[in-house]
Amino acid sequence: MPLPSADTSVLYPTAGPGSLRAHAIVLHVQPHGDDRELVLLDRTPAHPVDRAWPDQGPDLGTISTDEAESPLLDVVVGATDGTSLFVGDEVPVRRGAEGWALVVAHVLQAPTRIAVGDDVVVSVDPARRHGLSVGHTLCHLASLALNAAFAARWSKPAREDALGRPDFDHEAIQSSTIVPNGSVDVFRLNKSLRRKGFGTDGLAESLAAATESVTAALRGWIATDAPVRIERDGDGLGDPRYWVCDLPAVARGPVAGPAASARIACGGTHVASLGELGTASVSLGLGEDDGTPTLTMRCTATARPA
Repeated sequence: MPLPSADTSVLYPTAGPGSLRAHAIVLHVQPHGDDRELVLLDRTPAHPVDRAWPDQGPDLGTISTDEAESPLLDVVVGATDGTSLFVGDEVPVRRGAEGWALVVAHVLQAPTRIAVGDDVVVSVDPARRHGLSVGHTLCHLASLALNAAFAARWSKPAREDALGRPDFDHEAIQSSTIVPNGSVDVFRLNKSLRRKGFGTDGLAESLAAATESVTAALRGWIATDAPVRIERDGDGLGDPRYWVCDLPAVARGPVAGPAASARIACGGTHVASLGELGTASVSLGLGEDDGTPTLTMRCTATARPA
């Protein structure tokens, strides 16, 4: 069967009904393992998990024709050179590689009666989408608040975050996991980070104050109900996208700051305004991973219904 020559057009970055349900044309169908099937479409509202940064999991839902409805078992990023299709961990190229198309691969239980050229409807589970969108927006806010809380610990110039603070999140992140209405981030407090100028002396004793600082900043921002938007360079899966929020002048860490527009590269989904998060809670804890000290930040939002 033919393979696409262009990136899948993705609808999930925009707000509104089109980000949850849309018509699409089937471009390619092939077996996937023993009992599954891969379906490629020209466009989709379904958010895929990306092997390069799998912090947000896939949307779930259905693909429907006039005759039948098939549940989405998974949605993953794939890549094709026009001859072969690679999905998930098998993708051999980076985003933007010449001669390659990035595609959204919809995984269905085989066999289906879906065929190339069919007009189908893709529907996304709204409750799952909303929970992950809440978690992802909260994760971005928490990273900015944590950077502010740790700003005084830097003794050398460091890369700055979207608000001009030393970017601890970027320099120390080991893993980030978006969960419904929350997030879990693990940071490595290794020698490399300390050589860059981040001081860990007295960190354990200061965690309670840092937790209070991050929580206060989150709740202050959420209370403003500031709008959130996604800016993007195009509609294709491989086109850069950015989370943007004009954060009002509320406390950011130990020092209050002026209003600022935060812009963070992000391929995930988000809520339309900060008020959707409800009330935020944060915990910070120290641990270790194979002898390397770590810091884990867990964030939870009460999240009003979508």
